[in-house]
Amino acid sequence: MSKKINLFVCIIFSTVLLNGCASTQIKNLNDPWEGWNRPVHSFNDKLDGYVFKPGAKIYRWVTPKFVDRSITNVFSNINDIGVTINDVLQGKFLQSGLDFSRFLVNSTAGLGGLIDVASMVDLPKHEEDFGQTLGVWGVPTGPYLVLPFFGPSSPRGASGLVGDAALNPTSYIGFFVSYVSTGLFVIDTVDKRADNLGTEKTADEAAVFGRYEFFRDAYIAKRRSLMLDGNVPEEEDLLLDLDDDFDELDENL
Repeated sequence: MSKKINLFVCIIFSTVLLNGCASTQIKNLNDPWEGWNRPVHSFNDKLDGYVFKPGAKIYRWVTPKFVDRSITNVFSNINDIGVTINDVLQGKFLQSGLDFSRFLVNSTAGLGGLIDVASMVDLPKHEEDFGQTLGVWGVPTGPYLVLPFFGPSSPRGASGLVGDAALNPTSYIGFFVSYVSTGLFVIDTVDKRADNLGTEKTADEAAVFGRYEFFRDAYIAKRRSLMLDGNVPEEEDLLLDLDDDFDELDENL
């Protein structure tokens, strides 16, 4: 990992030297709302440091590993419902069949999703969300945007969050028992944050030119990879490899 980070640093440093003033122009084009984004990014970091991170540490301390894994599996299984619907909306009908099969297998043989049986029988987890669906439909991404609490996003990504909530069955529990829906959201958020406690060192080591810049560039690269189903140019793979180590961390800040 240290070699990969050093290589990443060299690539970024070389890019800065080669591009000079042009890099600033490109950066401004990608991030015209930097005046809003930086303070919100700082707010999210402080909120994470004072609230989410301590809560995640307590959660990790009191929760046995098998229980933690089971909770993660349950929410991942629920998420597969939205993944399947987005598959259909994007015209990925073969993949939708695989993802629906994954949901059925884990919901039955996996005891309601407690055990990820689907992965054991070569039904892999896919990442499809409504933001990607909007992209397939031709909606432009828009400038980089940092949302309070939710972290790195874009106008299309923010709209996608609304669609994702509509496709998540737990959202509708609130119509009947609001505190249950809120409780499930909190558990899911804390569980994801706990699963990413070990990624901060990697992020800090990689963010040698600024934490804000690194998270911005990693987010943009990650979303590009998802839109292209992983078929990105070879030179972008390094940033994506680093981002894969903590791609969920920024979603819970």
